[in-house]
Amino acid sequence: MASIMPNVAPMVAASHGNREHSFNPYTDNGGSTLGIAGSDFAILAGDTRSVAGYNINSRYSPKVFQIGGDAETGEGAHIVLSVVGFAADGQALKERLDSVVKVYRYQHGKPMSVKACAQRLSTILYSKRFFPYYAYAILAGLDEDGKGALYSYDPVGSYEREQCRAAGAASSLIMPFLDNQVNFKNQYIPGSGEGHALEKREPAPLPQDHVEQLVRDAFTSAVERHIEVGDGLQMMIITKNGIEETYTPLKKD
Repeated sequence: MASIMPNVAPMVAASHGNREHSFNPYTDNGGSTLGIAGSDFAILAGDTRSVAGYNINSRYSPKVFQIGGDAETGEGAHIVLSVVGFAADGQALKERLDSVVKVYRYQHGKPMSVKACAQRLSTILYSKRFFPYYAYAILAGLDEDGKGALYSYDPVGSYEREQCRAAGAASSLIMPFLDNQVNFKNQYIPGSGEGHALEKREPAPLPQDHVEQLVRDAFTSAVERHIEVGDGLQMMIITKNGIEETYTPLKKD
């Protein structure tokens, strides 16, 4: 018995050691999105690359979707949603919001306003706050006055209406560019003074063609500096005439 007892204590001690159990169902699939609201239009755009670490899952994985339209043609849609983060959660969120907007049209006989849709999306995200959708959403459309409306969200439903917003892997690269070019941060009127006496340039609506070029420039620059962004640029332009979708190739390496 004396030879057995010394081995018992370590076994008992080991059985009472600390153990960690974890569960992480999320994956960041990379990519970036951005939105800009104009005087009578709104633009949402995103790249089409999907990654898992250093591996490219797909070179065409859309992150911008029409909401409330026909499943095949998209006809009847007037709201656009972009999602970036965990692709599966983004797809689930898109499908849930799409169903809500379609049911609203069926029950009330009219399309849901972008303001009401923005509030509903916030409620959907907040209802999942204990097991949230790992997706950063941007919603765009035209408000009741025909002006571009853009709403940005965090994963648990906090949101605000903004002039421009970037989300995703390259948001830290794109957002300062938008702040300067769209919100006119750190822009001053030439010859208005010297030093602190310089007058700041007041923000003003930008023409649609200029905004489209800004979006292309933002992503063209981002793909040079971020490996999780690239392959293609999907852009949706919302106007009173409907939604127009364009595709522009981006760097693939």
